Amino acid sequence: MGTEAGRIPKWNIQRHMTRRENILEEIRWRNLGGSIAINSASIRKRSQSVIASIARKPAPPSLSFSAAAQTMALKAVHVADVPSLDHVPENALCSTRFPNNNEVEIMPKFVVIGHRGHGMNVLQSSDRRMRAIKENTIMSFNAASTFPLHFIEFDVQVTKDDCPVIFHDDFILTEENGSVLGKRITELSLSEFLSYGPQSVPGKEGKILFRKKDGKVMQWDVEKDDSLCTLEEAFVKVEPTLGFNIELKFDDHIVYEQDYLVHVLQAVLKVVFDYAKDRPIIFSTFQPDAVVLIRRLQSNYPVYFLTNGGCEIYEDVRRNSLEEAMKLCLENGLAGIVSEIKGIFRNPGAVTKIKEANLGLISYGKLNNVPEVVYMQHLMGIDGVIVDLVQEITEAVADMIKPTKGGDGEQGVTEGSEKVHQVNTKPQFSQPELSFILKLIPQLIQI
Repeated sequence: MGTEAGRIPKWNIQRHMTRRENILEEIRWRNLGGSIAINSASIRKRSQSVIASIARKPAPPSLSFSAAAQTMALKAVHVADVPSLDHVPENALCSTRFPNNNEVEIMPKFVVIGHRGHGMNVLQSSDRRMRAIKENTIMSFNAASTFPLHFIEFDVQVTKDDCPVIFHDDFILTEENGSVLGKRITELSLSEFLSYGPQSVPGKEGKILFRKKDGKVMQWDVEKDDSLCTLEEAFVKVEPTLGFNIELKFDDHIVYEQDYLVHVLQAVLKVVFDYAKDRPIIFSTFQPDAVVLIRRLQSNYPVYFLTNGGCEIYEDVRRNSLEEAMKLCLENGLAGIVSEIKGIFRNPGAVTKIKEANLGLISYGKLNNVPEVVYMQHLMGIDGVIVDLVQEITEAVADMIKPTKGGDGEQGVTEGSEKVHQVNTKPQFSQPELSFILKLIPQLIQI
């Protein structure tokens, strides 16, 4: 990218701030209009380049809801007239979290992302690791930062008073008068949202949190608890060079108006532009209209479309296959796809098509907590994985793909001008063997 190995140029902050002001003026959500063409090929090329170069030297070590919530339904969104911009700054995804070193090391082109920080909570699991730290909290994010992750992934929603907060579920649950009740996050004010769970003010009691999964309601108990947080707090309190994969959360059962989506996205963008500085950022969302909008409302940061890859079927066909996801990306200048790994394994031929289209491909799912599955994805050419067991998977990735210092006489697999040493104790497949495994996987995976 025209820079010395191991050195990451800083963004031009003054230019960035000027662009932020221009963007906020240009995309006032009640006055959208006009259209600027998207240089989608340029966007995809840049994203492919930067995500490939992201790795650096590892760092040390019974329910009731409100009637409004039940009946909320909005018109479909059309985004053809939403303005877009056409500039991607250098190193938009390049992580600066690993220190510069005069000794150049060639690292594997594979990204590891911590799911909801240190990993999501599965309260009914017998595995204590799935209840170790409250997900989507500052504590979880900072715990994840102690491992050589490139990004953490977390879920952002916007309260009714326009504050972006971090929480996965559409409804937040607590017990009132002997019954567990749920309220929609987007119908709460910031102060109401923060009144749930442990409180940051000593001596103050918060509402006890519950969670519903597979029809069962459980108290949200973890070994290490922490208070709920805002997006702004995450920028301020989390290690500044750790990348953020910001998932924009919307309810699957609601069809949203364009004005509402843009208003929500602007609230998120304002915080990002004010606080991101040099932090690497990726935007992603399952909501097809929102993913197009966030790309058109800004171009500083790559945007990825989240999909189940056909594992679940939705009314919106854009969500139902990797092929539809690829089509959406190519038509709207998106950087790539984040897919449930089962969707990739049931349709491995789509990987080649996605890579030939110069789109990035990242996976998520429970199978990503199995090292062998992660290694298979590396062999397939997938760019990265979102994982819950961050310690185990980062260690496994380090063992599977060993970096070597540049120099003569060293053994390794050559990738262009780079050399990457593959650990001899790990599986090595010939191309025919790999092809056979890829054909076999869909039959082994129960979808």
